[in-house]
Amino acid sequence: MPRRTDISSILVIGAGPIVIGQASEFDYSGVQACKALGDEGYRVVLVNSNPATIMTDPQLADATYIEPIVPDMVERVIRREKPDALLPTMGGQTALNAAMELARSGVLDRYGVEMIGADADAIAMAEDRRRFAEAMARIGLVCPRSAVAHTRQEARDVLARLGLPLVIRPSFTLGGIGGGVVRSEAEFDAAIAAGLAASPVGEVLVEESVLGWKEFEMEVVRDRADNCIVVCSIENVDPMGVHTGDSITVAPALTLTDKEYQAMRNAAFAVLREIGVDTGGSNVQFAVHPESGRMVVIEMNPRVSRSSALASKATGFPIAKVAAMLAVGYTLDELTNDITGTTPASFEPAIDYVVTKIPRFTFEKFPDTEPLLTTSMKSVGEAMAIGRTFAESLQKGLRSIETGLTGLNPVHIDGAEDGGTAGLDAMRAALADFRPDRLLVVAEAYRAGMDTDQIHAACRYDRWFLERIKELVEAEGTVAADGLPGDAAGFRRLKMLGFSDQRLAELTGQDAAAVTALRHGLGVRPVYKRVDTCAAEFPALTPYMYSAYEGDGTDPPECEANPSDRPKVVILGGGPNRIGQGIEFDYCCVHAAYALGEAGFETIMVNCNPETVSTDYDTSDRLYFEPLTGEDVIEVIAAEQAGGPVRGVIVQFGGQTPLRLAQVLERAGIPILGTTPDAIDLAEDRERFQALLVELGLRQPANAIARTPEEAENRAGKIGYPLVVRPSYVLGGRAMEIIHDGPALIRYMAGAEVPEDSPLLLDSYLEDAIEVDVDAVADGGEVFIAGVMEHIEEAGIHSGDSAC
Repeated sequence: MPRRTDISSILVIGAGPIVIGQASEFDYSGVQACKALGDEGYRVVLVNSNPATIMTDPQLADATYIEPIVPDMVERVIRREKPDALLPTMGGQTALNAAMELARSGVLDRYGVEMIGADADAIAMAEDRRRFAEAMARIGLVCPRSAVAHTRQEARDVLARLGLPLVIRPSFTLGGIGGGVVRSEAEFDAAIAAGLAASPVGEVLVEESVLGWKEFEMEVVRDRADNCIVVCSIENVDPMGVHTGDSITVAPALTLTDKEYQAMRNAAFAVLREIGVDTGGSNVQFAVHPESGRMVVIEMNPRVSRSSALASKATGFPIAKVAAMLAVGYTLDELTNDITGTTPASFEPAIDYVVTKIPRFTFEKFPDTEPLLTTSMKSVGEAMAIGRTFAESLQKGLRSIETGLTGLNPVHIDGAEDGGTAGLDAMRAALADFRPDRLLVVAEAYRAGMDTDQIHAACRYDRWFLERIKELVEAEGTVAADGLPGDAAGFRRLKMLGFSDQRLAELTGQDAAAVTALRHGLGVRPVYKRVDTCAAEFPALTPYMYSAYEGDGTDPPECEANPSDRPKVVILGGGPNRIGQGIEFDYCCVHAAYALGEAGFETIMVNCNPETVSTDYDTSDRLYFEPLTGEDVIEVIAAEQAGGPVRGVIVQFGGQTPLRLAQVLERAGIPILGTTPDAIDLAEDRERFQALLVELGLRQPANAIARTPEEAENRAGKIGYPLVVRPSYVLGGRAMEIIHDGPALIRYMAGAEVPEDSPLLLDSYLEDAIEVDVDAVADGGEVFIAGVMEHIEEAGIHSGDSAC
């Protein structure tokens, strides 16, 4: 079917501000959709309220409205722009809910606007818990036993029938907001009240618990001709009970038999057909009983989702772009795969590697919040890693989330050090808790002597995953006891398991530089493979790469990087989103890639965040999906230098993540473009910056530098309270605090995670002060003031939390 010619103007609704469960992945989806529709000649009108997005760049849509995504405002845009169609499936739950309200209130009919991508009835059937369960029953699929409730009494009636534990799932919400697991009657009424309040339609599903079952997702695309493909299967390492956004996940699914996979694949297609999604992508979630194999359908998203972005980056298949094209009438067989340039989009992607997604949490920002996971999402970002094996992919993922991990690092477990029965009981309790670091607890349990059956009984991780973790722990033990192997084959085996040089240094008590020197001396270097959607069946036109260690020591392993001899610049991205470092830094990296490309440079992006536009395969000339560590970045640059000199690396656009690498790269002889490492250190090191202000004669609050608790107490007494403590090289106010007295300072120094070599600035707190941000661009001579912003809140509120 050719594209539709009866429509010429399409309204796309974005996702609005970043919230837990709805982040930069919808900017990625929206950008793909807007570009695809614009390339097809449609007039694209965009409504989005987030100015930090690539989507709201003026050149992306024909008309952009940075306005609240509420029905009244969207109606005003419709009245003015008179679009023929509305695409609501690219902006997450925010866009979907706004579109449904416009349909319910008659606005779309009044202005003759057709909903494309998914119609209102399909959305309502997928999002309404009762209708979805009824639809599944019609096609012979099983959902967990459940009932819908609109009041506390209705919920109590369901409780009487189903018993405990129960799962509460509000309708039409995002990221499991308002939902949770209820294990006791004492928790029940509060959980129901929270769920009803969170649901915009005042409805919750009260569902029998399938805690401990294995969880899977299918990313499925269907067109008007009933062509269906599975883009990617995803398996949650964490069992049911943890929101999929908070779970470690792998792609493809690794513990399903072929028969189980085919049954799940056919079930996912049947779900889309029954719900009525026939012009786009959907995410269907399943649970499988680990012993009996019984499969139940949990839910579906009739739109692109967080998992869609992950599946797109895992396979190279652009789900959002394809979904937008299907929404305007194309069929899958009419679209060409961008990666190969020869195969149609109706070919299901095949991958010959393992992808691991690891969530990033910021519980340290909220010390009064218990760090436990539920069916309501709590992670603020995620990192994705690609490896030839699960072990390699997992360890790359652990060092990608930038929480100080270099692998399966030891973790403290209260009571475990007691040993004996008490210590074992403490370990079992920690394994049973839905902790964000439960993977590390599993490794600790193996170190404590527990076996796979004992660990499985406590945490319900599949035994296949547990055995792989056990292999890594055993390899760590061998290295710690025997030291590093002196031969290339032995060293290569460790690297094939994903061990970083830093982790090997920790295990052997060496310096990481010495480990790297030994590895290089043995000739053990990574090669780079391409993400090609077809497991190397067809050549890949797009240089989208990941590192791997391969080879038997005789023939050199094949490296698919094939670097060019063009003048090239490397841009380091920001890594996983977190509070204080998110989509705005990705915006900067993307624009840097665009500008350098226009200037004639080959752009090379290094990043590990699957949610972003910077990790789209067509943003830069070459993309490396790698952890942002010194070792990984230096190896990428070495591979690129094999084709010709790298002009330099830009570290100033990705936030603190690349800034921390500036001096490491400079010591490795790699040129840093833009702000020099010394200038970065001058701004970030509190002591040096304090001295600079004195030298320039600029006024500053009374202050002092401290490196020890004793110095801090002594110098705080001279400055006086209240005062502000500011560590060096932090983002988003991390470890900064207003201190009102001596005891508070003692508590801060005891609990703050401040690097030992990081000078701490103590400065007098300016009460009732006005705070102003000045943004400037300098070329070494001229300084251009781009903007001046006054904060509405007084000084003492972080600029990221202040209206301005």
